[in-house]
Amino acid sequence: MPDPQSRLDLFIDRMVSQRACLDYAIAQTQGMDGPVFELGLGNGRTYHHMVQYVRNRPVYVFERAVASHPDSTPPEDLVILGDVRETLPASLDRFGATASLIHADLGGHNREKNDAFARFVSPLIEPLLAEGGLMVSSDRMYFDGLSELPLPDGAVEGRCFIYRR
Repeated sequence: MPDPQSRLDLFIDRMVSQRACLDYAIAQTQGMDGPVFELGLGNGRTYHHMVQYVRNRPVYVFERAVASHPDSTPPEDLVILGDVRETLPASLDRFGATASLIHADLGGHNREKNDAFARFVSPLIEPLLAEGGLMVSSDRMYFDGLSELPLPDGAVEGRCFIYRR
């Protein structure tokens, strides 16, 4: 059954939810030392938002190829290029379970493909998150050791998800 909302309304709900969840996660993890990971750069809007508000933690970007807006392009030393199916496992050796915040907006417009990818990538993401760290995702994820949290005010159910180790 098609979604009763217009594509514009769906987009607005996703953006409003993403901002509310990221702001919540940034505030909740501000006392942590570990790096922040942005999985998927795209145009760079959420990266730019996080860099504006995350203090004293580097924001690393995992992306196949950087094609972001010039104002939202991370420095080369904070970009981990390649397919996340390969770069996430390789990053476990480099970082261990130290990420204070991980944000993923990896899906496209096909819900079935998004869900299949979320099921595949969840076990690659989970070991990177520090104790007390938060994961924010535009898709439902499938973690064994993380708990799903209630959404903060302003977020729309089903448009964003937050998990804590």
